[in-house]
This record gives sequence, C-alpha cells and structure tokens, in this order.
Amino acid sequence: MGHWWERNIGEPGKLPLLLALASFILSFVITRTITRLIKAGKGPFHDVSPGGVHVHHVVPGVILTVIGGFGAVAGGRHGVGAAISAVLFGVGAGLVLDEFALILHLHDVYWTEQGRQSVEVVVVTAALVALVLSGFLPFGVNEVSDAERGDRGAVVAEVSVNFAFALLALVKGKLRIAVIGVLVPLVAVIGAVRLARPGSPWARRVYRHRPRTRARARRRAAR
Repeated sequence: MGHWWERNIGEPGKLPLLLALASFILSFVITRTITRLIKAGKGPFHDVSPGGVHVHHVVPGVILTVIGGFGAVAGGRHGVGAAISAVLFGVGAGLVLDEFALILHLHDVYWTEQGRQSVEVVVVTAALVALVLSGFLPFGVNEVSDAERGDRGAVVAEVSVNFAFALLALVKGKLRIAVIGVLVPLVAVIGAVRLARPGSPWARRVYRHRPRTRARARRRAAR
C-alpha cells in the first residue's frame, strides 16, 4: 500500500487532487443533508436571504472555486498552500455542481425531476477524478515498466472508449444511463446505440430530416 501510495499519489504530486476529491464529495453530501433539513424544517439551518434575495449556495461555491483554483495555479502541487487551495476548490466545486441543474436550466429545479441532473453530474465527476487518482491514468508516474505501461495503456484505451459511449448517450438525452455507464461499460454502449430522446441535441440534429426515426423516438418516449 505504501509503495502504491508513493508511486501513484506522492511521486506525481496528486495529494492535492485527493484532498480536492474528498472535499468535493463531503461538500456535496453535507450540502444535500442541510438542504433536506431546511426543507423539512428541522435543525438550526435556514435559507440565507439578505434583503429578501435568496442566495443559492452556488454563489459561495463559485467564490471558493475561484480562490482555490487560482491558489492551486500559484502554489504548485506540493506544500501547505497547495493542500489548502485543493480543499477550497473541492468544497466550492461541490457547492457549484450541487446546483448544476439550476445553472443549466436557469431556474430553481433543485427538488424537481430535473434537479436530479446535479446528482448525476456529481457522480460522473467523482468517478473520473477517482480514475486519475487510482493510477490507471498514470499522469506524472516515472519509471513505468513495459509490462505496466502496456497494462495501463489498455485500461486507458478501455476507459476512453467507454467514456465516448457514455458521452454519446448523454448527447442522446440519456443522462441517467450515461452516469451509470461511466462505471458500468455495457450500460454506456446500450445507451449509445438506442434511439435518442426527442428533445435531445442528437435528435434535433440527426433526426431533423428523418421523420420516421423521429416518430419512433417519440413513440418510445411516450411509453
């Protein structure tokens, strides 16, 4: 374990990334918990509305992300400054992506079906960062043997292809399948080959001059 840690975390300077990921996940979980308590009217928490203006937590999230991002750029990958910047960035990113659906729709959809997009985006983000941390994507790792390079290269290729399928599923309007597909390869393939949802970017562009396919997509969506 110590060798793996030094080789994949310490040597390439990924400790700030680990701290950012941990802070990101904790920030998201804590924020979701607090918002549910506020909605239920439990605990000491309440909405922040100075002057009658409701301040969404994406606002402090953006501020923390900017501070942490610039701090990370200025501080490098080692030292206390890098660690603090990573934590600030992770907390800010968690707050921002928890309201991803609000940013996407420019409307408060936090507790609606559309609001689940925020959760799905957080899962995708955490999964991709975890792949980098795990060592499968060996950025900054030195003295990799030929066998290890081949193994890692195969994993990188597999992850890249699977991510492409997941991205295609996302363009086809299958956000939930795309999220699951990041972690489960076959799910991404299924989402990529099936018909797109009628209102998706793929349907609007590809099905524009294909009325039969467009009609099939609408019938399937209506089931």
